[in-house]
Amino acid sequence: MCDPSPILHTHTDEHRTDPGAQFAERMIDALNSGAVSLMLSLGHRTGLFDTMAELPPSSSDAIASAAGLDERYVREWLGAMVAADIVAVDPAQGRYRLPAHHAAFLTRAATPDNIAVFAQYIPLLGQVEDDILDCFRNGGGVPYERYARFHQVMEEDSAQTVVAALHEHILPLVPGIRARLESGIDVLDVGCGSGRALVSMAQAFPNSRFTGYDLSPIAIDRAWANASAAGLQNILFEAKDVTRLGVGETYDLITAFDAIHDQKRPASVLGGIASALRQEGWFLMQDIAGSSHHHQDREHPIGAFLYTISCMHCMSVSLAQGGDGLGAMWGRERALAMLDAAGFGSVQVHSLDHDFQNFFYVARSAEKRLS
Repeated sequence: MCDPSPILHTHTDEHRTDPGAQFAERMIDALNSGAVSLMLSLGHRTGLFDTMAELPPSSSDAIASAAGLDERYVREWLGAMVAADIVAVDPAQGRYRLPAHHAAFLTRAATPDNIAVFAQYIPLLGQVEDDILDCFRNGGGVPYERYARFHQVMEEDSAQTVVAALHEHILPLVPGIRARLESGIDVLDVGCGSGRALVSMAQAFPNSRFTGYDLSPIAIDRAWANASAAGLQNILFEAKDVTRLGVGETYDLITAFDAIHDQKRPASVLGGIASALRQEGWFLMQDIAGSSHHHQDREHPIGAFLYTISCMHCMSVSLAQGGDGLGAMWGRERALAMLDAAGFGSVQVHSLDHDFQNFFYVARSAEKRLS
């Protein structure tokens, strides 16, 4: 394997101030980071991080045995983790250790701070690179069914970004909604995916009635399985194109968690949501925190990551339906303009201290609010 950047071997003052050399270092870092993301995903999916967090410093044999895995693969994975300074090693003893302050961001016990969950998007998106390449050349998009494991990964993502914060941080953003949920209201979740958020609400508020719509039958099957496992009777899921809800003034609360930007016709979806709210109804929308202007996202902590997911999934699945291809990084400015055009009045935009990835929009229909 050839050396990708010989310039990096020259550590002179001139090298450190040369923009070209600095850029080359950035690109080498990008290669390493991409590779580490693959290994983080494997560490999560195999349970190796969870296993190592419970073990004392151990040999590769002992780690593989405890995790029920093949030692040779575990040993090579450990090499990547040591090279990335994620796992510590005692070379004299040949024992490996996952430091506690690393385990705090890499294990299932660390939820909602488990970054390894998000690393799964890198290999997932890599599976459709050839499809996306074809789209670059010929237009169109990649349909949902081409994304293996997408709903499983999104379910884990939702568990961390939405479900874990739902009752303490997210629902209280809607004025008076907890009391109404306790009394009993009708709730719709648009783009419900595997239904984790809706199941959590249905468990907490047994007097209320919950409905979830999602375009994907695979996601709806997973949602029904989650509701069944929880023994819920106050919940309904349906595979449905939400471009035109057509349900009248039926709901007191409508939620959309990380879902509007994926839609075929997001403006139509927002208009349908506004029409489906009752007189005192609220719309709670969680979507990606970003700007509608590329240059303003340069300082976003994971801006490049989010644009990559948008290019290789969110935008593409919409285009595959002949849709608008809005994309995950539609941004606050465009979101507010679209909410206004859909008939929502004053919209409050919230950020949560623990979540730099999302904005939370709380809105009511302007017409109903003023009547």
